[in-house]
Amino acid sequence: MLTLPTIVERKPQFYVAVKDRVALSEMKPVVDRAFGTLFGWLGRKSIQPAGAAFFRYNVIDMAGRLEIEFSVPVTERVEGEGDIIAGTLPAGRYGQVTWTGPYEALFDVNAVLIGWAREKGIRWDMAETPEGDRFAARFEIYENDPSTVESPTDLITTVAIKIAE
Repeated sequence: MLTLPTIVERKPQFYVAVKDRVALSEMKPVVDRAFGTLFGWLGRKSIQPAGAAFFRYNVIDMAGRLEIEFSVPVTERVEGEGDIIAGTLPAGRYGQVTWTGPYEALFDVNAVLIGWAREKGIRWDMAETPEGDRFAARFEIYENDPSTVESPTDLITTVAIKIAE
């Protein structure tokens, strides 16, 4: 099930992440390694996540590599170290949809949000670069933990893209 696209106002959100450049075909092992590193670090630092894990898509080149931050929100700014980086999702207006179903459909879910924005004359806060489209903030929030969900049809993902001011 897909919600209708909406515009929401988001506050800034601190997070920690592991950043990587990856082709879509290489995602699974990179995701597993990144979140293993990230959650191991959070555990050693006794830092509790402040919400659901998310992917922040900094640069998208669907035919090449994507620059992704495999991320977890935190309640206050922290210092990264080693492979761990710290960041802040910017406040602002975002186009957003929520999908309940398997992750394999997220390409189409993103296409719905992008098509809706085009139809409404909404411009994303992004720039075209030689490496691909660079976004001020584009992310997928994995609202429930896939290890605790019985069926992929019950996975809940929110897709959000920052709107240009």
